Amino acid sequence: MSTWAVLVAAGRGERLGGDRPKAFTGLGERVLLAESLERLEASEWIDAIVVVVPGEWEEPAILLSEELNAGKVNSAVPGGATRADSVRAGVAEIPDDALIALVHDAARPILPEEVIARVLGGLGEDWDGVVAGLPLADTLKRVDQHGRVAETVDRTGLYAIQTPQAFPVSTLRDALMRGGDASDCAGLVEQAGGRVRVVEGDPRLVKITTAADLAFVETLLANE
Repeated sequence: MSTWAVLVAAGRGERLGGDRPKAFTGLGERVLLAESLERLEASEWIDAIVVVVPGEWEEPAILLSEELNAGKVNSAVPGGATRADSVRAGVAEIPDDALIALVHDAARPILPEEVIARVLGGLGEDWDGVVAGLPLADTLKRVDQHGRVAETVDRTGLYAIQTPQAFPVSTLRDALMRGGDASDCAGLVEQAGGRVRVVEGDPRLVKITTAADLAFVETLLANE
């Protein structure tokens, strides 16, 4: 059995600011990409890694993996115009005899080993995908374009979905080939008729979008 991780790090990070892509923005004393890359390298569940970065950043990604002694890194490839395009580019590097693809966003740098274990361990029993997620605790309201509350939404059964997400390689390839519009890989698999389950995520899997997010994650890392 072989499990390949696709580490998606192709975002330009316009909302974060700076003069370089998000994945190469400083996080503490190193770049953001290093954190999740090192954790995937250390995971006993992962056999090989493909890193997807913005065009012309493939060489810096390979150099970073060498600095981290990340021997599981098989390749670094340029991403596409959309997240799905970037995942597609990463999955294209996975050999046909591999069984499982684990997709993770580098923008969620704190990747606990126990979450990887729950996601990958959840595959089976005819599930086509497993995603990490947390139940929503806040009250939800649907608001119109004028800021008026249109309705209060029942939050029962609602989850905030994170990465990592895991799928049989053949299932993910098929969903990516079909195309469609979805904000994550699980959405594409669902549109193709797949059965996806949710397992417990982690509050530390914060997605970095703004400078405030970056500062918050730095605080979390300092307290680990």
